[in-house]
Amino acid sequence: MTRKVPSHEGPLWWDHKSDAGVHFRLPQVARKTLVGNLDCDVVIVGAGYTGLWSAYWLLKIDPALSIVIVEAKNVGYGASGRNAGWLSGAFDGRLENLANHSGKQAVIDQVKAFEAGVDEVLDVLRVEGIDADAVKDGCLRVATNPAQAKRLQDSVAAGRIWGATEDDMRMLPVGELKEKVVIAGAVAGAFTPHVARVHPTKLVHGLAATVEKLGATIYENSSVINIEPHLVTTTLGAVRAKFVIRATEGYTATLPHLARRLLPMNSSMISTAPLAQSVWDQIGWKGAEVISDEAHSYVYLQRSADNRILLGGRGIPYRYGNRFDMAGRVPDATTTSLIKMLHRLFPATRGAEITHSWSGILGVARDFSPTVEFDARTGIAWAGGYTGQGVLAAYMAGRTMADLVTGQDTDRTHLPWVGHLARSWEPEPVRWLGVRGLYLAYRSADRIEERGGDERTSWLARVANGFSGR
Repeated sequence: MTRKVPSHEGPLWWDHKSDAGVHFRLPQVARKTLVGNLDCDVVIVGAGYTGLWSAYWLLKIDPALSIVIVEAKNVGYGASGRNAGWLSGAFDGRLENLANHSGKQAVIDQVKAFEAGVDEVLDVLRVEGIDADAVKDGCLRVATNPAQAKRLQDSVAAGRIWGATEDDMRMLPVGELKEKVVIAGAVAGAFTPHVARVHPTKLVHGLAATVEKLGATIYENSSVINIEPHLVTTTLGAVRAKFVIRATEGYTATLPHLARRLLPMNSSMISTAPLAQSVWDQIGWKGAEVISDEAHSYVYLQRSADNRILLGGRGIPYRYGNRFDMAGRVPDATTTSLIKMLHRLFPATRGAEITHSWSGILGVARDFSPTVEFDARTGIAWAGGYTGQGVLAAYMAGRTMADLVTGQDTDRTHLPWVGHLARSWEPEPVRWLGVRGLYLAYRSADRIEERGGDERTSWLARVANGFSGR
């Protein structure tokens, strides 16, 4: 069929209807812009998940703290309002490297803390009355060729090294996989229960309203131009504080002297219209499991609460000189590629309307491992490098930074990602050439593996993995 142009640019998550049936686009809450100078106990840069969870736990520890949050656009404008809605307990980091520094048991503790974090978030949502369409039905990982199946088996086996049991991750026979979802060409699957589906924007806006009730003040449309010890400067004002929390993730590269700290990686998504029951009858997928494949250029999917399929992938992952489209527009070629993958996995969707396409920016550290950092001398804390697993990682980071800033000695403050710092990314043009070359190699490897029947990972991908350190 001829591809239909999505009727909306921008995240599906921002589209809502009022009780009166009136359609509107988020945000609807009007907040002030910072004009002039302020003093407070803690100033937080960024009103996404990391910044808001930091504020939430700071105020739970010490309700008397004065907290100011400054946001360049609106609450949830960045990755927190654009992601796939995976509240995933997977710790996406280089476990071997962390173990070399902190020991195997510390890494196991890190993995278990992230898994437990999923239920912690769901508990907070219940306590605070935040409706984020949250359902904890787990994650299905699906292989569609022998090489992917072998990688999936190896991944499950590797999980055992880091404390995973059969209850944490297990292979699924093809028959059992098909009982959950019918994916064209699937030859193997695996399941983990430590993932919940959420509506990203309902989560971030509910969290913002909660921290405001607790006493924090959020200033929107207040672009930060510099961060110094005890001082954050915006275009129209400044905030002086005892502590500064930088919660800028993929946008970190726009700040002075931080252009090589985190790579701003682009990820794109599409959404179908709500699908007819006849389509779901062919697909199955009666639960709210999230799904990913095992390709090198992998895709990730969600069945939304209103019965759409959302699918995401990398598209053009990186643009020269840390450039990105702030509005998150998706090139036609990327949209076409994502639609082809949707139709390939689920042929029954070929007649479905594609209603939305959008992109978002995530942060990637040079060693592909996230970090929480606090410098007591300067009063600056920061976290980032979530590499696409930020919905849960931001919660863990925010709670950990709240502990560190308030001087709490907890199990969280001793996890190995605290104080872990990757080296900087290479300067341009090496950075652009390297990332572009990696993704060209991964896509070529995927094509080779789809055509062949060999269970070995393509040599191109093995070379790329060695080069990147993945």
